[in-house]
Amino acid sequence: MTRVISFGAYIADALGWPFTEVPPGQQLAFLQRIKFTVAGTAAAPSMNLAKLGHDVVSVGRIGNDNIGQFLLNALSGYGADTSRMVIDPELQTSSSLLPIRHDGSRPALHVIGANAALNEHDVPWDLVTPGTIFHMGGAFVLPGLDGPPMARVLAKAKELGAITTCDFLMSPRADAQELISGSLPYIDYLMPNIEEASWLVGTEDRAEIIAWLHSHGANTTLLTMGGDGVSVARRGESEIVVPAFKVDVVDTTGCGDAFTSGFISGIISGLSLEQSVERGLACGSLVATDLGSDAGIVDLNQVEHFRTTNPRL
Repeated sequence: MTRVISFGAYIADALGWPFTEVPPGQQLAFLQRIKFTVAGTAAAPSMNLAKLGHDVVSVGRIGNDNIGQFLLNALSGYGADTSRMVIDPELQTSSSLLPIRHDGSRPALHVIGANAALNEHDVPWDLVTPGTIFHMGGAFVLPGLDGPPMARVLAKAKELGAITTCDFLMSPRADAQELISGSLPYIDYLMPNIEEASWLVGTEDRAEIIAWLHSHGANTTLLTMGGDGVSVARRGESEIVVPAFKVDVVDTTGCGDAFTSGFISGIISGLSLEQSVERGLACGSLVATDLGSDAGIVDLNQVEHFRTTNPRL
């Protein structure tokens, strides 16, 4: 079975729904639901890939605290291998507060915690063998890796024969291009959302974004665009847009990570590039139908039934 190493950001989310406003002073406002979930651009793909029946090793840093124990218990409960997680003796587990609005959007309040200390020495190189999928999840929120260390990690993974995938977790920043440019030549499949990609390149013109990413070395770009589907472009080939599925959106938290999971699952299963994107879209759409990153996805049979029967936008 093809192994996936999901390396990067591991976060615990606390979500409240539906959020309308912050009450003044110390007044009380009522929510219908509060939920705690596994999240982050490495953690959520680990969870979902395990649900889909794949061999996935979770690799990141967490604190020696109850929040970290929650992540370990949840991930191992879904079937992910957590034996290579690093326990940081000083920093707390990375966590976020997410007030979810009625339309599924949400701001985020975040403590970077132990993710800040993740570094290239935490990679379990003995597990990286030819055909392994090495997922780098969380470029721009991993200060111990961003820049040259991330490029070295991805270059070594490629040298050892791995297939590399990468997702961002970013806000606008002036040094973004400097931080990521060295890594792009070693990324087989790059999967930011369109907003992140536009912040990075400095334009909302999709053709210009794709051209910039490819000119700096990215092999295949997969730009997730919410209800507009996914832009897919291999370097040197024309872009195609795979349409999104029609669903009633409750919460968009974790949809991009679910897309990553489904896409990687498709690659492992030998699907075509477009079919793999469809499986990713199916996973993202299912997660959007309920609250939190762990919602929606049951197993591969359910995802494939959704992919082949659900209407598109």
